[in-house]
Amino acid sequence: MNENWFDTDQQYEEKVFVLVIYDITDNGRRRKLERFLRGYGFRVQKSAFEAMIRKKVYNKLLCGLSDFATEEDSIRVYRIIGKGKVTSFGKRQEIPDEEIIIV
Repeated sequence: MNENWFDTDQQYEEKVFVLVIYDITDNGRRRKLERFLRGYGFRVQKSAFEAMIRKKVYNKLLCGLSDFATEEDSIRVYRIIGKGKVTSFGKRQEIPDEEIIIV
């Protein structure tokens, strides 16, 4: 399945595609991180979230993530700008075409 998240159409001009992957050792902190990430995007695998967010929201995401990791954990954020393509195999993910608003 190909997903064209990276089109540089005008509607996405100010947005960035973000992939967040993590390995959190503590179950409680991992659940809190998952709830936090749901406010920005959607889960695509057990420890991976994707989002299409504005640059300002991206900066807010980065600031918030620092609260979740300790020395024994790992959180990686990939910011992708420009044209590209996601190719996935197996279970199809339904991607909502709406902007997520954090309250």
